[in-house]
Amino acid sequence: MELRTDLAVEAREIAGEHVGGVEYRSYHENGLEISRLTVKNQKAKQALGKEIGTYITIELPSLTDNFTETDQRLVTIGKEIRRLLPVHGLVLVVGLGNLEITPDSLGPKTSSRVLATRHITGEIAKATGLDKLRPVAVMQTGVTGQTGIETGEYILSVVKRIRPNAVVAIDALASRKLERLGCTLQISDTGISPGAGVGNHRTKITKETIGVPVIAIGVPTVVDAQTLAIDLLKGDCSAKTRKLLSPQGRQMVVIPREIDLLTERASRLIAFALNGALQNEFDLPDLVSLM
Repeated sequence: MELRTDLAVEAREIAGEHVGGVEYRSYHENGLEISRLTVKNQKAKQALGKEIGTYITIELPSLTDNFTETDQRLVTIGKEIRRLLPVHGLVLVVGLGNLEITPDSLGPKTSSRVLATRHITGEIAKATGLDKLRPVAVMQTGVTGQTGIETGEYILSVVKRIRPNAVVAIDALASRKLERLGCTLQISDTGISPGAGVGNHRTKITKETIGVPVIAIGVPTVVDAQTLAIDLLKGDCSAKTRKLLSPQGRQMVVIPREIDLLTERASRLIAFALNGALQNEFDLPDLVSLM
């Protein structure tokens, strides 16, 4: 049975560390453990179940522990995000997910804190000293059940209208391990498939589908119950156990008790780091004052 995870480092753990066509290295900076995994060819893509591209994973202290807005770890995370962004031009930041469902609220909560600057131009920008701000547009898509519109279609229509150089999509992810919930940040240049972590596959949001590079950022907030059982039981998960974990065919997920706090602090962390990555002409304290 498939072990469901959105994290590339976990896919590598499942497939084995010696899969061909995978480049992996890890390093530490400002107290953060950072790994960079590159899926280089079709063989590696098939083995890991991950698209060809780069996946940066940052292991964090638990987000139940607070952090300050001027924490140097935010600068480090911002640098990792900036590695995947185009140097210049408009960036569209998209918050994916449902604000009314806490484990799925990371995207909209984060996007509400990202500085929208596309409208700050001309004399207004010069008079306020903000003429060095990079143009950024921000949107929240909701989910198809709320809007009747596929998220990919929604984003594509905006991309065609405002023509950004890149899209940054923020979404909640699924892990295979409880200890990674709220403690892991993944950044990739491979796009995203909304809802994939809980088996609700929608139209992929990638460079191929919308025409511009898509950088995906996420923090795992849920573990699929069957995946967790298989992991805890070392693969010895009987049909009876799987049935108990899917009552009446409903797919179950496990979330931490402090999920409200985790999504709130994760959204702040991503937003501060992303603002720093996008607006590298400004120091983090200055950006915080604008938020």
